Amino acid sequence: MANDKKKMVEAITAQEVDFAQWYTDICTKAELVEYSSVKGFVVLRPYGYAIWENIQKILDGRFKATGHENVAMPVLIPESLLKKEGELVNGFAPEVAWVTAGGSDPLEERLAVRPTSETMFCDHFSHVLHSYRDLPMLYNQWCSVVRWEKSTRPFLRTREFWWQEGHTIHATAEEAQEETMQMLHVYQEVAENVMALPVYVGQKSEKEKFAGARATYSMEAMMQDGKALQAGTSHFLGQNFAKSANISFINNQGQSEYAYTTSWGVSTRLIGGVIMTHADDDGMVVPPKIAPYQVVIVPVIKKPEDSEAIMAYINKLAAALKTQAPFAEKIRLKIDRRDKASVDKFWEWTRKGAPVICEIGMRDVEGNKVMVKERTKLGTPEGKQIVGFDEFVASVSSRLEQMQKDIFAKAKNRLEHNIRTDITDPAEFKKYFAESNVWIEDNKQGKVAFVRGKWSGDPESESILKEMKITIRCIPFDQSGSEGICLLTGKPATMDVIYARSY
Repeated sequence: MANDKKKMVEAITAQEVDFAQWYTDICTKAELVEYSSVKGFVVLRPYGYAIWENIQKILDGRFKATGHENVAMPVLIPESLLKKEGELVNGFAPEVAWVTAGGSDPLEERLAVRPTSETMFCDHFSHVLHSYRDLPMLYNQWCSVVRWEKSTRPFLRTREFWWQEGHTIHATAEEAQEETMQMLHVYQEVAENVMALPVYVGQKSEKEKFAGARATYSMEAMMQDGKALQAGTSHFLGQNFAKSANISFINNQGQSEYAYTTSWGVSTRLIGGVIMTHADDDGMVVPPKIAPYQVVIVPVIKKPEDSEAIMAYINKLAAALKTQAPFAEKIRLKIDRRDKASVDKFWEWTRKGAPVICEIGMRDVEGNKVMVKERTKLGTPEGKQIVGFDEFVASVSSRLEQMQKDIFAKAKNRLEHNIRTDITDPAEFKKYFAESNVWIEDNKQGKVAFVRGKWSGDPESESILKEMKITIRCIPFDQSGSEGICLLTGKPATMDVIYARSY
């Protein structure tokens, strides 16, 4: 087993050696993605797509429970339509991919491959909205978008990525604002309770908000290298898009007025967040709620004549496990029947982060036992357990549910205990980020990553952050209200913000 472990360590670069390479190794060697022949575009492989499907399924249920309906918009946007919203087109101009010909015939007007769909939704709304009785319209779309990023990294920044984008219209600003906040908190609930990603939620600064929005709200997660990841956003658009697209309706007093709109979205970037929050040097650690397979059974067949008995026992175990319902859902189970060495299969599933791996050989059959290995306990005395058949079946749901809690608790502890709140002087603030490199787990040497400190709210002061290569991640909702000194200008300030390096 020592040699097998050595092989595994060599397969994935250690975090401490090169965090970026560690991340890339996991993306490819856990078989989540493959680089395509088009630069910046990736193939989302079955295992990676299965994780996305599970996230998608849960989010889609939440959306429908809050009254939203799924629609599909065209992938191409006429340039004239895109230009109607000046702030939006200016914000996305460097990233837009253009279609200029259909077959061998040049187009009369360039068509943008959607970087986002606000303009298409707004154009649609302008045609179908007539009366206040039509409101609200609550739509969501599952699709991919294209943004021509200069530098790319799987899940975090690719030129094509998969996401959902919600678009709604309302009669009043109050209703639109309520929608914006509701969806932000839907994201937060799914991030924390499903993906085990603890997050800060708050409002973006003026400089960091979405182009064309009145206000943008986000959730920010802490990765294991100490950087922040913007995991989801929700935008209150006010009447900006409604006025440019002429989205108007007759109110209950018979007068015409512009509607209020929102948009909100999360993407496959969430998978990158799961990797960088939970994975280790052995590979993925996938929270059981989104794991493609919650239990993987690996046959250990040393003699051909044992095969029939072992597989019969495994089939019996699988049938018993399928009666269990962790998280009130049918268990997701995989029997790995491939003609490969069992140790190789074990490490493959370890690399993929399968929550529970069961190895079944003749000893287990004869003893009516199950060899159980839990991914989060790998390398500990509890990481390998020999459990009775009935005991394992009865305990599998509680094992998975406890694992989900433990994964979240570990990440939550990292977030809560690695935020500096004691930096109150601008010079100390600049020195801290100048000297701070990579943050590592609590039991290792390293520096913390986030600073929660004061900001005067002066937009011009954010230029200082550019030089320091950090940003204001959000203005948290849980403001202290205490007086202090702005860490950028030295001016009196009461507003708390989260400062950090980010992806």
